[in-house]
Amino acid sequence: MALMEYKCPNCAGPLNYEPGTRDMVCPYCDSVVSIEALEAMDALLEEEATESADWSYEGDQWQAGEEGMALYSCNSCGGEIIGEESLGSTSCPFCGNQVVISSKFSGTLRPDLVIPFKLNREEAKEALKRHYEGKRLLPGVFRDKNHLDEVKGVYVPFWLFDAEADVRADYDATKVRRWSDSHFHYTETSHYRVHRSGGLGFDRVPVDGSQAIDDTLMESLEPFHLQEAVDFQTAYLAGYFANKYDVDAESCYPRADERIQRSAKQAFRNTVKGYNTVTPNREDVALTNSRVRYALLPVYLLSTSWEGKNYLFAMSGQTGKFVGDLPLDKKAYWAWFFKIFGIASVILVAISQLLAR
Repeated sequence: MALMEYKCPNCAGPLNYEPGTRDMVCPYCDSVVSIEALEAMDALLEEEATESADWSYEGDQWQAGEEGMALYSCNSCGGEIIGEESLGSTSCPFCGNQVVISSKFSGTLRPDLVIPFKLNREEAKEALKRHYEGKRLLPGVFRDKNHLDEVKGVYVPFWLFDAEADVRADYDATKVRRWSDSHFHYTETSHYRVHRSGGLGFDRVPVDGSQAIDDTLMESLEPFHLQEAVDFQTAYLAGYFANKYDVDAESCYPRADERIQRSAKQAFRNTVKGYNTVTPNREDVALTNSRVRYALLPVYLLSTSWEGKNYLFAMSGQTGKFVGDLPLDKKAYWAWFFKIFGIASVILVAISQLLAR
């Protein structure tokens, strides 16, 4: 038969029953905990609540009269984009290589929502110029106007997830008090078990539905003002590309769960204040009332190659937020380094000569 062991909530040492009482005593920190309090803690711990949401999505098919779209495929990176049939062939917004029409556009779900482009292409080019400003070690080819002309407006597919989060959490917290007298310095550490429970609502949490675009890059463009999304109409695609989703909603469920649960846990941790230390002991999140929608969000993309590596820059077509890594011109870097090193050497020699006098 296994022995039941209770741990001290203050120092985690084993508790011993104090005969003749309803208390448990810790031999290490002398804490006294009533059996009733321990039973209440056990009841909380038994309420396991971490559950994934029961996401489901069926979506709508494309409507009659919307067949004038074509599917373009890139043989280099595998990206697929949706555009007007009149485009013929164009360059891939993800890697810059030529793409050609591969088939009539069919066999995919029709978006529920779209955020129309607010910023035009010229504004995107000006934003990229500002992104280059002050970056002296940027290769000169990146400032070439031909590259700026390759900025493309693309509707990127996103799955939007709604859910309600029921959270139960326990934290180990401490408060530390220090004082001194004429003989000693004292430190008193008080230990606390903090409990939180409640609910949060999450509306339209976005998850990128395209393999061609890095998830981190897309999340860096957030937040999109999703309250401005409108019902999808093909008219919004005129003059732009639309990236065809190749990651279905079901494949995005784990990412949606992770984003919502992480945000819920952090929100509850932020309510535990006034302590010197706070350590999560248990954080359970149950997601209910889940819903999924398919949306297209506006992004300007520029793909440029430098020394065999592809660089992809992105700007929100709604807010103007710009993200993307820039390459380093190694020749310019070493020229700058030796220039600075030479100036520093001259200064050090001058100082040493002055000190030698």
